[in-house]
Amino acid sequence: MPSFLEISSDKLNRIIGTPNAPVIVDVRTAEDFAADPRLVPASVRRSHTNVDAWSREVAGPAIIVCQRGQKLSHGVAAYLRHAGTEAEVLEGGFEAWLRAGGQVVPEGKMPARDPHGRTVWVTRARPKIDRIACPWLIRRFVDPNAVFLFVPASEVPAVADRFGATPFDIEDVFWSHRGERCTFDVMIEEFNLISEPLLHLATIIRGADTARPDLAPEAAGLLAASLGLSRMFTDDLQQLDAGLTLYDAFYRWCRDATDETHNWPNPKRAQ
Repeated sequence: MPSFLEISSDKLNRIIGTPNAPVIVDVRTAEDFAADPRLVPASVRRSHTNVDAWSREVAGPAIIVCQRGQKLSHGVAAYLRHAGTEAEVLEGGFEAWLRAGGQVVPEGKMPARDPHGRTVWVTRARPKIDRIACPWLIRRFVDPNAVFLFVPASEVPAVADRFGATPFDIEDVFWSHRGERCTFDVMIEEFNLISEPLLHLATIIRGADTARPDLAPEAAGLLAASLGLSRMFTDDLQQLDAGLTLYDAFYRWCRDATDETHNWPNPKRAQ
């Protein structure tokens, strides 16, 4: 049982991917991280050696992860609490997370980060489905602080080059469609985010994004909502913010509510 200053792997796993998930900070030593350079989804790397310098930058609540959930994570969590930030420790640390079967994102697949520690991505303006779904996946499971640039399609390669951004969902780049799979499918595979809810969501997205409503009954609804959002907003970032909520809802349905139906009014009363 975790102490009142700790959170179990099972509980953390339930809140990762949700809009109100805590900040997850990986403070493993350089040696431990080099031995297994993978991350709990949506976590950021920080060093315990200069926690006093960055502790006030963390907008909690925060979950601190070290190798075994001992001195490093408890010390950092205490520093954060001293700075006024609610902080807990992952019980048993990264090793316990692995034993519990938790997902891990390979650091080697992460794009380079900017001076503020953020990944920066660029794609075509006026997003519809994949170009909203992919930022949702990145923000919820890969890099919660990721920056997304929407530019004219012809300018994506040049912007990527000049601004150190990673292009996605355009032709002839790594993060794009592969055969019948959408960019969202590719990101799930490359970031090692294989789970039943995300795979279910990927099928719905693929059906909506590639004019294959036969792939999932929900695909037509996602397409309609996505096209509606594109008509509501002229600002791509405002549309992205609204789209994040849409995908939050679809993800929670895939994870928790696929067996639930709406049964009002009561059919028996209508007889």
